[in-house]
Amino acid sequence: MSLQGLKCLVIGAGIGGLTVARALALRGAEVTVLEQAEAIREVGAGLQISPNGFAVLRALGLDEALRAVGVQGEAVSLRDYRKGEVARLDLTRLDSRDYYFLHRADLIEVLAEGARAAGVRIRLLQRVAKVEPGARPAVHLCNGAVLEADLVVGADGLHSKARQALNGTTAPFFTRQVAWRAVIPNTEARGPEARVHMGPMRHVVSYPLREGRLLNLVAVQERAAWTAESWSQRDDPLSLRAAFEDFGPEVQTMLSRVEEVYLWGLFRHPVAPKWHADGVAILGDAAHPTLPFMAQGACMALEDAWALAEALSGEGALEARLSAYQARRAGRAKRVVDAASGNAWKYHLSFPPLRWAAHGVLRAGGRFAPERMMRQFDWIYGHDETAS
Repeated sequence: MSLQGLKCLVIGAGIGGLTVARALALRGAEVTVLEQAEAIREVGAGLQISPNGFAVLRALGLDEALRAVGVQGEAVSLRDYRKGEVARLDLTRLDSRDYYFLHRADLIEVLAEGARAAGVRIRLLQRVAKVEPGARPAVHLCNGAVLEADLVVGADGLHSKARQALNGTTAPFFTRQVAWRAVIPNTEARGPEARVHMGPMRHVVSYPLREGRLLNLVAVQERAAWTAESWSQRDDPLSLRAAFEDFGPEVQTMLSRVEEVYLWGLFRHPVAPKWHADGVAILGDAAHPTLPFMAQGACMALEDAWALAEALSGEGALEARLSAYQARRAGRAKRVVDAASGNAWKYHLSFPPLRWAAHGVLRAGGRFAPERMMRQFDWIYGHDETAS
């Protein structure tokens, strides 16, 4: 059914918030996005949009805009930290070729333009203090203002006020892993592939952005020292280089070009038990924060946004439609979160005989059963939330 007249407040102008705003507005809802920053922007970082995420962008009419700013991926190269390529995953073997590497800021711009074009109002400098579920849910701002709506959608990330209103406060678990991220010039003209250099208790992921002019770097290390869960914490590039000083020449060349780097701790959060109540719903990282080891954070937010808008377009009372949304998404979200949580060890094998054996299996699979290697990801990449 049409959502004509439904007044919605969306907290957060990130990937999930802007996507759900457009999806709701295209169905007739009156949507306002509340963003705490002074401008819609993202810190410099890359992300991957696999076919399951791209399906949502296509259904929302944003596919061509995404193609214009993304680099279409052709492969994932798994490499020993010193000895070169171990195995190659051919992305062209996927049923859909729509696998893209892109700058997060470029995706945000595409989504923001799409939201505004659908009639969404975006209000900046709106810092949320509290979300209050109820017959008429309310958002309390730090400036003292109180905004009411028929529906409040929390797309406000890891430290979500909406999640807190629904589930209380839970302490995340530090995984004893930290990650650095940086963007550097692609001076070697690296092609459209992601490379994963795997070493003892560490790995480095790199892939091209912005027509191949840049490379996105994410470097992960296991260590005991606690690090804050913040995307805006800067670090010294020398610390990054020291942590990976025994990696081979290719990684050393990339790290030598890092001038600005950010460091954040990787924490495991439980999937929220409650995704909705009394006119409030959550999605994306607010509902199910995920570690970066499956590159599915952005895609899960896109899928959630579509599913929520679709469920709200169904029949019945608002709470029944929100229940249908959680029932539709919770199982898949948990499976992806669990897969990401269990994936890091595969890159970090430190016992040499075990690492050699594991790399041998990868080499054999890449050489003799490449199709089978790709089919293991069908449950992720082959999923089309817009066809559910």
